[in-house]
Amino acid sequence: MPIRQTIIAEARSWIGTPYRHRASVKGVGTDCLGLVRGVWRALYGCEPEDLPAYGPDWAAVGGEATLLEAARRHLIARKEAMPGDVLLMRWRPHGPATHLGILSTAETMIHAYDGLAVTESPLGPAWQRRIAGVFSFPGA
Repeated sequence: MPIRQTIIAEARSWIGTPYRHRASVKGVGTDCLGLVRGVWRALYGCEPEDLPAYGPDWAAVGGEATLLEAARRHLIARKEAMPGDVLLMRWRPHGPATHLGILSTAETMIHAYDGLAVTESPLGPAWQRRIAGVFSFPGA
């Protein structure tokens, strides 16, 4: 199976996993970063670096570009998004990227949503205008 199809199939296998801050266990709990970490482990084995501690309000407190910097270290930046790519999003214009999703089709993404679970949802205008970066997994 081509890698992009593998990425999407793996991300879809997490759908329904409850939202749990800082977790990354399929079927048990995950946050948006944990979903991407879980897909990474399915593709490559161990994660590329240890996860630093972070609280639920980490971006509000520090305002740092932590997710964007990590994406640049381990993923490949892209100009145009394709299914299987990781989308980084910011809630406020010019704020730090604080949310991740995996593009599953041209119109949908898979992400762990706070208070819900991993879901596949439409990538409508409200989400599109929040995209702060597009990245591919290595080899995709």
